[in-house]
Amino acid sequence: MPFEIKNTADDRVLHADDLSAADFKSDKLIENTVQFNLPGAECRLREWIFNGIRMVHQNWHYKERLELAWKGDLDVVTLCFNMRGKTTIENKATGKPFELGKYQHNLFYSQTCEGTLTNDELYMETFTIQFNTDAFQRLTAEANDVLKRFGVNVIAGKNVSLSDDSLYMDINMLNAINAIVSCNYQDELKKMFLHSKSIELLVLQAEAYNNLQARPGNYLKTEYDKERIIYAREYLIQRLDMPPSLVDLARAAGINEYKLKRGFKEMFGNTVFGYLADTRLELAKTDLLEHKKPVSEIAFELGYSSVQHFSSAFKKKFGVSPTKCS
Repeated sequence: MPFEIKNTADDRVLHADDLSAADFKSDKLIENTVQFNLPGAECRLREWIFNGIRMVHQNWHYKERLELAWKGDLDVVTLCFNMRGKTTIENKATGKPFELGKYQHNLFYSQTCEGTLTNDELYMETFTIQFNTDAFQRLTAEANDVLKRFGVNVIAGKNVSLSDDSLYMDINMLNAINAIVSCNYQDELKKMFLHSKSIELLVLQAEAYNNLQARPGNYLKTEYDKERIIYAREYLIQRLDMPPSLVDLARAAGINEYKLKRGFKEMFGNTVFGYLADTRLELAKTDLLEHKKPVSEIAFELGYSSVQHFSSAFKKKFGVSPTKCS
């Protein structure tokens, strides 16, 4: 049975494709770009399929709030990242809705590939990785207890999610996804690169769950407070070269400084300026590896007071000087 999407309001099929389990087994990298227009939404989809793995990057523009029904026959583990907008996913087998807000992620498995998806905002950007069960077991056979327990449930055919509440993405996840979407390698090298990134994202997700379990009880109680912390993160990232003070950042986000500091650490597992430093250095590493800019230009654009200061911070984080990466 092909994968299909219906509008629950009138049961009309809006989109269908013939993706099958056999496609997942391709040794050759399959790449597709699809643009489809539904009565209430437009979507641009890019996908990469190889060796039991399917990666999908989607940008949606909805004209209104829609409830879409999806149905297929693929037996897959699905890793979901939501970079923009907010959506509610409900699997028919569990009857439990999962919310994925901005910069949230989770891992799901169900043998029943049927449910509904509702957009809560007009613009959505998502990235998903689907593993057939053989590929997932192969990749997680030597993983930590979190992924091993998840794998046991997959083998038993149980409906399972990694976390009851969706987790928040960090800069390493965003960088990995951006690297996949902008990858310029070709053929076997590209397949190898994408395979390595699928493992990296699984590792990062398992670590995010471990970190959540190790933290004390939640401080942020309301959706409003969480939205303010996400806004503070975006405000900070847009000003990497001249970052605001904590006082100014709290004022821009509309919360007090104490809530900013504690809430930021809770959501992103780092202090505000620790997150800023990591983000700068991760972006610098990407630019250096891709030979985009010289060291001096990168240091200046990211707001370092000197090349020496940048080089010292880079070597402390990555163990090598930036000149060794360029």
